[in-house]
Amino acid sequence: MRTLERNLSVLSKREYDLVIIGAGIFGVCAAWEAVLRGLSVAIIDKGDFVSATSANHFKMAHGGIRYLQHGDIPRIRESSRERSALLRIAPHLVKPLPIVIPTYGHGIKGKAFLGAGIMLYDLLTLDRNRDILRNRMIPGGRFLSRRKVIELFPGIEGKKLTGGAVFFDGQIYNSPRLGIAFLRAAVEAGADSANYVEVHGFLRKNARIIGVKARDVLSRDEFEVRAKMILNTAGPWAHRLLNAKLGLEISPLPTFSRDLAFVVKRKTSHDYGIAFSTVTKDTDTIIDRGGRHLFAVPWREYTLIGVWHQVFQGLPEEITVTRDEMQKFLQEVNSAFPAMDVSLKDILMINTGLTLFGSEDDQKNNNLSFGKRSLVIDHAKEHGLEGILTLIGVRATTARGMAAKAIDIIIDRLNKKRTKSRTTNIPIWGGDFRSMNDLIRDARREFPKTLKPEIINALIYNYGSKYRELFKYMNENPNWLKPLGNSTVLEAEIIHAVREEMAQKLSDVVFRRTDLGAGGYRDKSVLQRSAEIVANELGWNEERLCQELKETEKVFPQF
Repeated sequence: MRTLERNLSVLSKREYDLVIIGAGIFGVCAAWEAVLRGLSVAIIDKGDFVSATSANHFKMAHGGIRYLQHGDIPRIRESSRERSALLRIAPHLVKPLPIVIPTYGHGIKGKAFLGAGIMLYDLLTLDRNRDILRNRMIPGGRFLSRRKVIELFPGIEGKKLTGGAVFFDGQIYNSPRLGIAFLRAAVEAGADSANYVEVHGFLRKNARIIGVKARDVLSRDEFEVRAKMILNTAGPWAHRLLNAKLGLEISPLPTFSRDLAFVVKRKTSHDYGIAFSTVTKDTDTIIDRGGRHLFAVPWREYTLIGVWHQVFQGLPEEITVTRDEMQKFLQEVNSAFPAMDVSLKDILMINTGLTLFGSEDDQKNNNLSFGKRSLVIDHAKEHGLEGILTLIGVRATTARGMAAKAIDIIIDRLNKKRTKSRTTNIPIWGGDFRSMNDLIRDARREFPKTLKPEIINALIYNYGSKYRELFKYMNENPNWLKPLGNSTVLEAEIIHAVREEMAQKLSDVVFRRTDLGAGGYRDKSVLQRSAEIVANELGWNEERLCQELKETEKVFPQF
């Protein structure tokens, strides 16, 4: 069984069918898709795997119900199909989430109107539960009484409240680990991978790209990786890379919105999320119900609130959220739903990233028209340059499907026989099981009784059917079975992240391999102990250890 081993010498020793630049969710899905179609694949990223937007979104597997307002039936079907695929192939990481839309009066915000919309959505997605585990199925919509809505959400505006309409969407337990699971599946099937490897140029022969010039970000060593095809999945860096290294310009020039959500330490007594209207308009809807919805949803031991969209014109590296911006967002949240009563001191973690928005023409105002489609650009057709495609994705939910479309084109360019995609049904790393309840029961029987049930549950959610990989570390050192502080993360998981999942920095471990950073700042002793374990594995000196601690602490909110 192949693990994520950072062996850069391998990359320069062969010619691949495909090199993928950018290991966000679209890149790792493309790697999994390509290797299952029989291609030799290498995937590299100038940062860590599944970082930036791929790690910091609202953690939803969207089924497309919002596109009813746009009358966009194809996108409803696409979104539902891709959500179903995630529920099939990653049942440990994706689950159904009920969301309540409060109903008011008897007009466009009333039960009859919303009920008709949800019924239409259910009809359009009748195949949404095909081959999905029973406890991962998406139920049909239903209604709640006025009393039940008030019971679930005390303090909700009660004037003219008639109850609530409920629809179900998908929620991702851990978005970085979803990407890592795709990547590990690809690597086990034969792909090569490396993080912290940047592309500083392309190898070109006449009008064809034949590889990339790469640089190890950590050692500064340079090398070449040769390939018959290149897939550029570098997200908001993608068009900049093309322009800087090849002189290619995408037209119209893509622009991005900064999507923002935040985590607060509020655990609800139920599993329902709530949608509430804001003053921000969704400008291209056919049916306007009075403003775009924000959501407050239960997530682990917390509540996740979002999403706030704003056009962002700076460099991806410059993405920030100021205190004033957060205050403005909180005012909008509290104005729309006063019962939330959230303040800066409640915020544990901020999730923000750049999502493809549209073109420069769409920047006329900040009332965003979102729901734009992903871009697949064949540079042979657009620029007369063979050997390279660019995929810039919109939503993580559709990454698998868009990756399949890109790989279709690449297979055609390689003059290989196109075979049907199988990634809608083959479980990714950790997803090969038939019952979540049975898996948790087996794990509780196999792990020592000293581990709390919530720790074992977290292990199953993160590792799925691969949870036994942690046993070897426990056998090597029983002390690694201890959780770090009051977290659900075992010391063994830190060892596992370094030895088998290519973690190179403390932030890789805290934010993308384990749950340590998901709900905000852990106390100093937890980060210190984590850093000591990584330092021992990677041979850091005291200076490097302190540097890694400082870099990690800066990621947490500083309000």
